[in-house]
Amino acid sequence: MIQFTEGNIEAMLDEAIQNGMIVAYYQPKYNALTGNISGAEALARWISDEGTLIPPDSFVPILEKSCLITKLDWHILKIVCALMKKQIDNGLQPVTISVNFSRAHTYEPDFTERLCNIVDGHNIPHDLIEVEITESALAKGKTYIIEFINKIRNAGFTVAIDDFGSGLSSLNFVKDVPASVLKIDKSLLSGNCENEKERIVLESIFCFAHRLRLSTVAEGVETKEQLEFLRTCGCELIQGYYFSRPIPESEYELLVNIPGNKTDTGDIIETQPAASATQLLLDAVFMCYPLIIMCNLTRNSFYMMAYENFTTQSCKSTGVFTELIEHGATTMHPEDQELFKTTFDRLAQIEAYNKGDRKRSVVTRQIGDDGIYRRVETTNYYVKNPSSTDILAITLSKPLE
Repeated sequence: MIQFTEGNIEAMLDEAIQNGMIVAYYQPKYNALTGNISGAEALARWISDEGTLIPPDSFVPILEKSCLITKLDWHILKIVCALMKKQIDNGLQPVTISVNFSRAHTYEPDFTERLCNIVDGHNIPHDLIEVEITESALAKGKTYIIEFINKIRNAGFTVAIDDFGSGLSSLNFVKDVPASVLKIDKSLLSGNCENEKERIVLESIFCFAHRLRLSTVAEGVETKEQLEFLRTCGCELIQGYYFSRPIPESEYELLVNIPGNKTDTGDIIETQPAASATQLLLDAVFMCYPLIIMCNLTRNSFYMMAYENFTTQSCKSTGVFTELIEHGATTMHPEDQELFKTTFDRLAQIEAYNKGDRKRSVVTRQIGDDGIYRRVETTNYYVKNPSSTDILAITLSKPLE
Protein backbone atom coordinates (compact mmCIF):
# COMPACT_ATOMS: atom_id res chain seq x y z
CA MET A 1 0.00 0.00 0.00
CA ILE A 2 1.32 3.44 -0.98
CA GLN A 3 2.10 5.63 2.00
CA PHE A 4 1.10 9.23 1.39
CA THR A 5 2.69 11.98 3.44
CA GLU A 6 2.68 15.75 3.19
CA GLY A 7 6.30 15.46 2.07
CA ASN A 8 5.72 13.19 -0.91
CA ILE A 9 2.10 13.82 -1.90
CA GLU A 10 2.73 16.65 -4.38
CA ALA A 11 5.35 14.77 -6.41
CA MET A 12 3.25 11.61 -6.38
CA LEU A 13 0.15 13.50 -7.47
CA ASP A 14 1.96 15.20 -10.35
CA GLU A 15 3.39 11.88 -11.50
CA ALA A 16 0.01 10.15 -11.24
CA ILE A 17 -1.70 12.89 -13.28
CA GLN A 18 1.01 12.79 -15.91
CA ASN A 19 0.79 9.00 -16.23
CA GLY A 20 -3.01 8.92 -16.35
CA MET A 21 -3.31 7.20 -12.98
CA ILE A 22 -5.83 9.76 -11.68
CA VAL A 23 -9.18 8.98 -13.31
CA ALA A 24 -12.83 9.85 -12.87
CA TYR A 25 -15.45 7.34 -11.81
CA TYR A 26 -19.07 8.31 -12.37
CA GLN A 27 -22.00 7.66 -10.06
CA PRO A 28 -25.28 8.12 -11.95
CA LYS A 29 -28.16 10.16 -10.57
CA TYR A 30 -31.58 8.78 -11.35
CA ASN A 31 -34.85 10.64 -11.67
CA ALA A 32 -36.94 9.41 -8.74
CA LEU A 33 -40.13 9.60 -10.81
CA THR A 34 -39.10 8.02 -14.12
CA GLY A 35 -36.07 5.95 -13.16
CA ASN A 36 -34.08 7.51 -16.03
CA ILE A 37 -30.50 8.73 -15.65
CA SER A 38 -30.65 12.49 -15.24
CA GLY A 39 -27.06 13.24 -14.28
CA ALA A 40 -23.94 11.92 -12.65
CA GLU A 41 -21.27 12.86 -10.14
CA ALA A 42 -17.61 12.62 -11.09
CA LEU A 43 -15.45 11.14 -8.34
CA ALA A 44 -11.64 11.04 -8.29
CA ARG A 45 -9.94 7.66 -8.22
CA TRP A 46 -6.20 6.93 -7.96
CA ILE A 47 -4.92 3.79 -9.68
CA SER A 48 -1.83 2.20 -8.16
CA ASP A 49 1.08 0.81 -10.17
CA GLU A 50 -0.44 -2.65 -9.64
CA GLY A 51 -3.70 -1.53 -11.24
CA THR A 52 -5.76 -1.50 -8.04
CA LEU A 53 -7.84 1.44 -6.81
CA ILE A 54 -6.44 3.39 -3.88
CA PRO A 55 -9.28 4.35 -1.50
CA PRO A 56 -10.01 8.12 -1.66
CA ASP A 57 -9.74 8.42 2.12
CA SER A 58 -6.07 7.42 1.75
CA PHE A 59 -5.13 10.52 -0.21
CA VAL A 60 -7.94 13.11 -0.21
CA PRO A 61 -7.48 14.20 3.46
CA ILE A 62 -3.74 14.74 2.88
CA LEU A 63 -4.41 16.69 -0.31
CA GLU A 64 -6.91 18.87 1.55
CA LYS A 65 -4.48 19.48 4.38
CA SER A 66 -1.70 20.48 1.99
CA CYS A 67 -4.07 22.56 -0.22
CA LEU A 68 -3.22 20.35 -3.22
CA ILE A 69 -6.83 19.26 -3.44
CA THR A 70 -7.47 22.10 -5.88
CA LYS A 71 -5.05 20.54 -8.37
CA LEU A 72 -6.98 17.27 -8.17
CA ASP A 73 -10.34 19.02 -8.63
CA TRP A 74 -9.22 20.91 -11.73
CA HIS A 75 -7.83 17.71 -13.22
CA ILE A 76 -11.15 15.90 -12.71
CA LEU A 77 -12.98 18.79 -14.38
CA LYS A 78 -10.73 18.44 -17.43
CA ILE A 79 -11.43 14.68 -17.59
CA VAL A 80 -15.19 15.34 -17.41
CA CYS A 81 -15.04 17.97 -20.14
CA ALA A 82 -13.03 15.64 -22.38
CA LEU A 83 -15.67 12.93 -21.95
CA MET A 84 -18.50 15.35 -22.74
CA LYS A 85 -16.70 16.65 -25.82
CA LYS A 86 -16.31 13.07 -27.07
CA GLN A 87 -20.01 12.42 -26.51
CA ILE A 88 -21.02 15.61 -28.34
CA ASP A 89 -18.63 14.90 -31.23
CA ASN A 90 -20.28 11.46 -31.54
CA GLY A 91 -23.72 13.03 -31.80
CA LEU A 92 -24.78 12.18 -28.25
CA GLN A 93 -26.44 14.45 -25.71
CA PRO A 94 -24.56 14.37 -22.40
CA VAL A 95 -26.36 14.56 -19.08
CA THR A 96 -25.26 17.08 -16.47
CA ILE A 97 -22.19 16.01 -14.51
CA SER A 98 -21.36 17.47 -11.13
CA VAL A 99 -17.75 18.05 -10.12
CA ASN A 100 -16.66 18.44 -6.51
CA PHE A 101 -14.72 21.56 -5.56
CA SER A 102 -13.09 21.84 -2.15
CA ARG A 103 -13.57 24.83 0.12
CA ALA A 104 -9.96 25.74 -0.77
CA HIS A 105 -11.25 27.01 -4.11
CA THR A 106 -13.12 29.80 -2.36
CA TYR A 107 -9.70 31.40 -1.84
CA GLU A 108 -8.96 31.43 -5.57
CA PRO A 109 -9.76 34.93 -6.86
CA ASP A 110 -9.88 33.72 -10.48
CA PHE A 111 -11.94 30.57 -9.83
CA THR A 112 -14.84 31.43 -12.17
CA GLU A 113 -12.54 32.64 -14.93
CA ARG A 114 -10.51 29.44 -14.77
CA LEU A 115 -13.68 27.35 -14.71
CA CYS A 116 -14.94 29.09 -17.83
CA ASN A 117 -11.61 28.73 -19.62
CA ILE A 118 -11.49 24.96 -19.10
CA VAL A 119 -15.12 24.34 -20.06
CA ASP A 120 -15.03 26.73 -23.03
CA GLY A 121 -11.79 25.15 -24.18
CA HIS A 122 -13.74 21.92 -24.72
CA ASN A 123 -16.77 23.72 -26.23
CA ILE A 124 -19.06 22.40 -23.48
CA PRO A 125 -22.28 24.30 -22.64
CA HIS A 126 -21.94 25.71 -19.12
CA ASP A 127 -25.28 24.30 -17.97
CA LEU A 128 -23.93 20.75 -18.35
CA ILE A 129 -21.44 21.31 -15.53
CA GLU A 130 -22.67 21.41 -11.94
CA VAL A 131 -20.29 22.84 -9.36
CA GLU A 132 -20.59 20.97 -6.07
CA ILE A 133 -19.44 22.92 -3.04
CA THR A 134 -19.30 21.07 0.24
CA GLU A 135 -21.40 22.31 3.09
CA SER A 136 -18.23 23.06 5.08
CA ALA A 137 -17.25 25.69 2.51
CA LEU A 138 -20.20 27.75 3.69
CA ALA A 139 -18.40 28.29 6.97
CA LYS A 140 -16.44 31.07 5.29
CA GLY A 141 -17.96 34.55 5.54
CA LYS A 142 -21.52 34.63 4.26
CA THR A 143 -21.10 37.73 2.11
CA TYR A 144 -18.00 36.34 0.44
CA ILE A 145 -19.61 32.95 -0.26
CA ILE A 146 -22.73 34.60 -1.72
CA GLU A 147 -20.54 36.66 -4.07
CA PHE A 148 -18.48 33.57 -4.93
CA ILE A 149 -21.54 31.50 -5.85
CA ASN A 150 -23.23 34.37 -7.68
CA LYS A 151 -20.22 34.70 -9.98
CA ILE A 152 -20.41 30.99 -10.79
CA ARG A 153 -24.15 31.10 -11.44
CA ASN A 154 -23.91 34.28 -13.50
CA ALA A 155 -21.45 32.42 -15.72
CA GLY A 156 -24.18 29.87 -16.47
CA PHE A 157 -23.17 27.01 -14.17
CA THR A 158 -25.41 25.22 -11.69
CA VAL A 159 -24.26 25.26 -8.06
CA ALA A 160 -25.06 22.46 -5.62
CA ILE A 161 -24.58 22.43 -1.85
CA ASP A 162 -23.07 19.02 -1.15
CA ASP A 163 -23.33 16.93 2.04
CA PHE A 164 -26.19 18.95 3.52
CA GLY A 165 -26.94 17.59 6.98
CA SER A 166 -23.46 16.20 7.57
CA GLY A 167 -22.88 18.27 10.68
CA LEU A 168 -22.46 21.94 9.84
CA SER A 169 -25.90 22.60 8.40
CA SER A 170 -27.03 26.18 8.68
CA LEU A 171 -30.53 27.04 7.56
CA ASN A 172 -29.44 30.67 7.64
CA PHE A 173 -26.84 29.99 4.97
CA VAL A 174 -29.18 27.86 2.87
CA LYS A 175 -31.71 30.68 3.01
CA ASP A 176 -29.25 33.24 1.66
CA VAL A 177 -26.79 31.28 -0.49
CA PRO A 178 -27.94 31.38 -4.15
CA ALA A 179 -27.40 27.69 -4.92
CA SER A 180 -29.78 25.73 -7.16
CA VAL A 181 -29.39 22.19 -5.80
CA LEU A 182 -29.39 20.75 -2.29
CA LYS A 183 -27.71 17.34 -1.89
CA ILE A 184 -28.97 15.54 1.19
CA ASP A 185 -26.13 13.74 2.96
CA LYS A 186 -26.41 9.98 3.36
CA SER A 187 -25.93 10.33 7.13
CA LEU A 188 -29.59 11.41 7.34
CA LEU A 189 -30.66 8.01 5.96
CA SER A 190 -30.38 5.07 8.32
CA GLY A 191 -31.76 1.61 7.82
CA ASN A 192 -35.03 1.78 5.92
CA CYS A 193 -36.20 5.17 7.23
CA GLU A 194 -38.17 3.41 9.94
CA ASN A 195 -37.30 5.97 12.61
CA GLU A 196 -40.11 8.52 12.92
CA LYS A 197 -37.85 11.39 13.97
CA GLU A 198 -35.60 10.73 11.00
CA ARG A 199 -38.59 10.84 8.65
CA ILE A 200 -39.80 14.10 10.16
CA VAL A 201 -36.39 15.71 9.68
CA LEU A 202 -36.17 14.55 6.07
CA GLU A 203 -39.72 15.64 5.26
CA SER A 204 -38.95 19.08 6.69
CA ILE A 205 -35.75 19.40 4.66
CA PHE A 206 -37.49 18.56 1.40
CA CYS A 207 -40.37 20.88 2.26
CA PHE A 208 -38.19 23.95 2.83
CA ALA A 209 -35.96 23.04 -0.15
CA HIS A 210 -38.97 23.04 -2.46
CA ARG A 211 -40.27 26.29 -1.02
CA LEU A 212 -36.82 27.82 -1.65
CA ARG A 213 -36.93 26.54 -5.25
CA LEU A 214 -33.99 24.19 -4.65
CA SER A 215 -33.76 20.94 -6.58
CA THR A 216 -32.99 17.99 -4.32
CA VAL A 217 -30.67 15.00 -4.58
CA ALA A 218 -30.59 12.24 -1.98
CA GLU A 219 -27.17 10.62 -1.56
CA GLY A 220 -26.43 7.14 -0.25
CA VAL A 221 -29.74 5.49 -1.14
CA GLU A 222 -29.22 1.78 -0.64
CA THR A 223 -32.64 0.18 -0.15
CA LYS A 224 -36.02 0.05 -1.84
CA GLU A 225 -37.64 1.28 1.37
CA GLN A 226 -35.47 4.41 1.41
CA LEU A 227 -36.40 5.10 -2.20
CA GLU A 228 -40.09 4.65 -1.48
CA PHE A 229 -39.97 7.13 1.38
CA LEU A 230 -37.88 9.70 -0.51
CA ARG A 231 -40.36 9.62 -3.38
CA THR A 232 -43.17 10.52 -1.01
CA CYS A 233 -41.10 13.53 0.07
CA GLY A 234 -40.86 14.78 -3.50
CA CYS A 235 -37.12 14.12 -3.88
CA GLU A 236 -36.19 14.70 -7.53
CA LEU A 237 -32.92 12.80 -7.95
CA ILE A 238 -31.59 9.67 -6.27
CA GLN A 239 -27.96 8.62 -6.00
CA GLY A 240 -26.62 5.57 -4.25
CA TYR A 241 -25.76 1.88 -4.35
CA TYR A 242 -29.40 0.86 -4.75
CA PHE A 243 -29.08 2.11 -8.34
CA SER A 244 -25.37 2.10 -9.07
CA ARG A 245 -21.96 2.30 -7.47
CA PRO A 246 -19.43 4.72 -8.98
CA ILE A 247 -18.33 3.13 -12.25
CA PRO A 248 -15.36 3.69 -14.60
CA GLU A 249 -15.75 5.88 -17.66
CA SER A 250 -16.06 2.96 -20.07
CA GLU A 251 -19.02 1.48 -18.17
CA TYR A 252 -20.61 4.89 -17.71
CA GLU A 253 -20.43 5.59 -21.45
CA LEU A 254 -22.21 2.33 -22.21
CA LEU A 255 -24.86 3.08 -19.59
CA VAL A 256 -25.77 6.58 -20.76
CA ASN A 257 -25.61 5.65 -24.45
CA ILE A 258 -28.45 3.15 -24.08
CA PRO A 259 -31.68 4.74 -25.45
CA GLY A 260 -34.16 5.38 -22.66
CA ASN A 261 -31.56 4.39 -20.06
CA LYS A 262 -33.51 3.40 -16.99
CA THR A 263 -32.88 1.56 -13.77
CA ASP A 264 -35.10 -1.26 -12.59
CA THR A 265 -37.26 0.09 -9.77
CA GLY A 266 -39.79 -2.70 -9.81
CA ASP A 267 -43.28 -1.45 -9.13
CA ILE A 268 -42.24 1.59 -7.06
CA ILE A 269 -42.90 4.10 -9.82
CA GLU A 270 -46.36 2.64 -10.33
CA THR A 271 -47.29 2.56 -6.65
CA GLN A 272 -45.63 5.59 -5.06
CA PRO A 273 -46.68 9.21 -5.59
CA ALA A 274 -44.06 11.60 -6.96
CA ALA A 275 -44.42 13.94 -3.99
CA SER A 276 -46.17 14.23 -0.68
CA ALA A 277 -49.91 14.80 -0.69
CA THR A 278 -49.38 18.15 1.02
CA GLN A 279 -46.96 19.33 -1.67
CA LEU A 280 -49.30 18.19 -4.45
CA LEU A 281 -52.17 20.01 -2.78
CA LEU A 282 -50.12 23.20 -2.48
CA ASP A 283 -49.07 22.99 -6.12
CA ALA A 284 -52.70 22.60 -7.17
CA VAL A 285 -53.82 25.54 -5.01
CA PHE A 286 -51.09 27.82 -6.36
CA MET A 287 -52.11 26.97 -9.92
CA CYS A 288 -55.44 28.65 -9.19
CA TYR A 289 -54.40 31.14 -6.53
CA PRO A 290 -50.88 32.47 -7.09
CA LEU A 291 -51.20 34.75 -4.06
CA ILE A 292 -52.03 33.39 -0.61
CA ILE A 293 -51.96 35.47 2.55
CA MET A 294 -52.25 34.14 6.09
CA CYS A 295 -53.79 36.90 8.21
CA ASN A 296 -54.25 37.16 11.96
CA LEU A 297 -57.00 39.76 12.23
CA THR A 298 -56.90 39.77 16.02
CA ARG A 299 -53.18 40.57 16.14
CA ASN A 300 -53.13 42.71 12.99
CA SER A 301 -50.43 40.67 11.25
CA PHE A 302 -49.97 38.76 8.00
CA TYR A 303 -47.66 36.38 6.15
CA MET A 304 -47.71 36.19 2.35
CA MET A 305 -46.86 33.49 -0.17
CA ALA A 306 -46.75 34.96 -3.69
CA TYR A 307 -45.80 32.88 -6.71
CA GLU A 308 -44.24 34.14 -9.94
CA ASN A 309 -47.40 34.27 -12.02
CA PHE A 310 -49.22 36.79 -9.82
CA THR A 311 -49.79 40.25 -11.29
CA THR A 312 -47.52 42.15 -8.91
CA GLN A 313 -44.62 41.29 -6.63
CA SER A 314 -44.21 44.70 -5.04
CA CYS A 315 -45.55 43.99 -1.54
CA LYS A 316 -43.42 42.75 1.33
CA SER A 317 -44.11 39.21 2.50
CA THR A 318 -44.87 39.81 6.18
CA GLY A 319 -45.88 42.67 8.46
CA VAL A 320 -48.90 44.63 9.72
CA PHE A 321 -52.24 43.69 8.17
CA THR A 322 -53.70 47.21 8.06
CA GLU A 323 -50.57 48.43 6.27
CA LEU A 324 -50.99 45.58 3.79
CA ILE A 325 -54.51 46.73 2.95
CA GLU A 326 -53.36 50.34 2.51
CA HIS A 327 -50.56 49.22 0.22
CA GLY A 328 -52.85 46.87 -1.69
CA ALA A 329 -55.31 49.69 -2.31
CA THR A 330 -52.58 51.76 -3.99
CA THR A 331 -52.19 49.04 -6.62
CA MET A 332 -55.90 49.17 -7.45
CA HIS A 333 -57.65 51.30 -10.04
CA PRO A 334 -58.59 54.63 -8.38
CA GLU A 335 -62.29 53.79 -8.71
CA ASP A 336 -61.76 50.50 -6.81
CA GLN A 337 -59.51 51.66 -3.97
CA GLU A 338 -62.22 52.59 -1.48
CA LEU A 339 -64.17 49.38 -2.21
CA PHE A 340 -61.06 47.30 -1.50
CA LYS A 341 -60.26 49.11 1.78
CA THR A 342 -63.86 48.92 2.97
CA THR A 343 -64.20 45.23 2.14
CA PHE A 344 -61.06 44.25 4.01
CA ASP A 345 -61.18 46.69 6.91
CA ARG A 346 -59.78 44.71 9.83
CA LEU A 347 -62.36 45.64 12.47
CA ALA A 348 -65.24 45.25 10.03
CA GLN A 349 -64.05 41.72 9.22
CA ILE A 350 -63.81 40.78 12.90
CA GLU A 351 -67.33 42.07 13.44
CA ALA A 352 -68.62 40.17 10.41
CA TYR A 353 -66.97 36.97 11.63
CA ASN A 354 -68.59 37.34 15.06
CA LYS A 355 -71.94 37.70 13.30
CA GLY A 356 -71.42 34.44 11.46
CA ASP A 357 -69.77 35.40 8.16
CA ARG A 358 -67.21 32.86 7.01
CA LYS A 359 -65.91 34.51 3.84
CA ARG A 360 -65.73 37.85 2.07
CA SER A 361 -64.93 38.45 -1.60
CA VAL A 362 -64.40 41.35 -3.99
CA VAL A 363 -63.31 41.88 -7.61
CA THR A 364 -61.08 44.86 -8.31
CA ARG A 365 -58.78 46.10 -11.06
CA GLN A 366 -55.16 45.79 -10.00
CA ILE A 367 -52.14 47.15 -11.81
CA GLY A 368 -49.41 44.61 -12.57
CA ASP A 369 -45.68 45.08 -12.68
CA ASP A 370 -46.11 45.65 -16.43
CA GLY A 371 -48.35 48.69 -15.83
CA ILE A 372 -51.55 47.00 -17.06
CA TYR A 373 -54.74 46.84 -14.96
CA ARG A 374 -56.31 43.40 -14.68
CA ARG A 375 -59.38 42.17 -12.85
CA VAL A 376 -58.42 40.25 -9.71
CA GLU A 377 -60.70 38.32 -7.39
CA THR A 378 -59.70 38.41 -3.73
CA THR A 379 -61.49 36.23 -1.18
CA ASN A 380 -60.97 35.97 2.57
CA TYR A 381 -61.93 32.70 4.25
CA TYR A 382 -62.23 33.04 8.03
CA VAL A 383 -61.04 30.28 10.32
CA LYS A 384 -60.75 29.93 14.06
CA ASN A 385 -57.40 29.26 15.70
CA PRO A 386 -58.02 26.07 17.72
CA SER A 387 -55.36 26.99 20.29
CA SER A 388 -56.41 30.61 20.97
CA THR A 389 -59.20 33.12 20.51
CA ASP A 390 -57.47 34.70 17.51
CA ILE A 391 -59.49 35.10 14.32
CA LEU A 392 -57.53 34.09 11.24
CA ALA A 393 -58.21 34.75 7.57
CA ILE A 394 -56.81 32.94 4.57
CA THR A 395 -56.70 35.30 1.58
CA LEU A 396 -56.78 33.73 -1.88
CA SER A 397 -56.25 35.97 -4.91
CA LYS A 398 -56.31 35.13 -8.59
CA PRO A 399 -56.30 37.14 -11.83
CA LEU A 400 -59.52 36.79 -13.79
CA GLU A 401 -57.91 37.65 -17.12
